Amino acid sequence: MRTPTTDRGRVLLVLALATTVTVFTATVPLLRDWFDLRVYYGTVHTWLHHGGRIYDYHVPGTTYGFTYPPFAAVSMAPMGYLGLGGAIAAALVLNLLALAVVLRILAGPGWRRYGWFGWALVACGLALFEPLRDTFSFGQVNLLLLALVLGDGWLLSTGRGRWAGVGIGLAAAIKLTPALFIGLLLVARRWKAAAVATAVALAATGLAALVVPSASKFYWTQAMWDTTRVGRLDYVSNQSLQGVLARLGETGRPLWAAAVLLVLCVWAVRVRRAVVAGDWTAAFALTGLTACLISPITWVHHLVWLLPSFAVLVRAGHARIAGALYAVMCTSVVWLWFDDSSGIDGFLGSNTYTWVTLGLLLWLPTGQAPGSRRPFNRNASTTAPAPSTAAPATAAVSAHPGPSSSAATAAATGTAAGPGLGLVRNASSEPTGSTRPAAAKPQSSSSRASSYTVKPPPA
Repeated sequence: MRTPTTDRGRVLLVLALATTVTVFTATVPLLRDWFDLRVYYGTVHTWLHHGGRIYDYHVPGTTYGFTYPPFAAVSMAPMGYLGLGGAIAAALVLNLLALAVVLRILAGPGWRRYGWFGWALVACGLALFEPLRDTFSFGQVNLLLLALVLGDGWLLSTGRGRWAGVGIGLAAAIKLTPALFIGLLLVARRWKAAAVATAVALAATGLAALVVPSASKFYWTQAMWDTTRVGRLDYVSNQSLQGVLARLGETGRPLWAAAVLLVLCVWAVRVRRAVVAGDWTAAFALTGLTACLISPITWVHHLVWLLPSFAVLVRAGHARIAGALYAVMCTSVVWLWFDDSSGIDGFLGSNTYTWVTLGLLLWLPTGQAPGSRRPFNRNASTTAPAPSTAAPATAAVSAHPGPSSSAATAAATGTAAGPGLGLVRNASSEPTGSTRPAAAKPQSSSSRASSYTVKPPPA
């Protein structure tokens, strides 16, 4: 399919794609109804206005409660003074801003070359990317954390390292998984940035301990070590190494610990090579992949951490591979084994996203030459590269309690390829989709429950 050459043709194409995406997302997937945001809102509202305890709150009618470190609740406190509708609107705006920051960083200094048409195609493609849409639909915080972490990567790669580490430290205090990026700073021997990140994380955690001492004590001594509060390890949405083992019936810690250690060794070697070559994009992408693999629970919406990997693939001239993997990540194929993940087909199919993540960790291109196109390199050439082709076909199914998505990438119509973003020409795939009923929220909380769980807090 050829890209329209006139503004009128481009406008019509974008309108057609936007209509398709809108109709698809409104009718096919089962949206998540801001479930996780309701957890955040109910927790802080109950805590601030009713004297409830942060880790006692359960969403009415469920066993799902707050599972993040205490600083996350403290940082979310402002939403307790909004109505639920206001909190949802604020979450949408913050996620959109965070996505804009992520795309701006990954696109690099030549981001203007895409023009309105290229960015419109990117928006249509991303709107159907399952992890990303789940993040919006749940009202999750993944994009905000990704933006904070990539912001530090941009500072390091552009020689503005004075404040590098602040974003990583804040992200680690809000959610434990980004703490691995402090490990990246250590492997890269960026001692000052690592010290800043550690100090910020400890300061934020200390602040939370002063504000909510009892909740802090409960989290760090009990809740943090209880994975059953977060959800079932064998639930198909858990696309981590622990999820793979749990679906095989292996729940023991030794085997999981050995797998985690092996993955960390691979990560350390590959990240060190990327850093030595000055390839910060790949280094941060590899760390995001590893964090998803070693976390005990990695829900599908957590896989927005894979977005930098697609940028690396396109930058390295592997747009077709990026498109194919993007398509797989949009199919919600793992949900075909929602009821039964036994057998060879279950082992391979129910863990598809884990295999994609693991494959990227092992084979993601690293060590691009200083003059190559790197999204984090402000001195990168702004000359548009030769067009490449990719056809990320997409489909959607349902995900960890809520909607799934499918993804029509920008390849459905195409534009010039460039650093960081998978915009391509002459693609032929079109969005497709299928769905299955959404599963009940699998998470379970502590047996302690707030007296305010019977009736939800007023909006």
